[in-house]
Amino acid sequence: MEGYLRDENIVDKTEEEKKIELIMSILKSKKELNLATKNFETAEDGLVDYYIYQIKASKSKLDFLVNKAKNKGISLNMIEEIYFKRNQVG
Repeated sequence: MEGYLRDENIVDKTEEEKKIELIMSILKSKKELNLATKNFETAEDGLVDYYIYQIKASKSKLDFLVNKAKNKGISLNMIEEIYFKRNQVG
């Protein structure tokens, strides 16, 4: 058997990086839910069930991530602050 060599060490993320990643996942999931809802509103007959599934899945994912954030002590203010910092112009 051949062994595999790792080129570089895997570096663990800091707690702050983990929080930022969780917040970004929440924001992404919220966008996905909004998109699925908009698509559902204009869906043709054949796609209604598909978008209902997407909406339910997106809500479940978002609920999970929000609960995880609450357990880590991340507040909505922290989420908004990071969102605005990442989307600043200039």
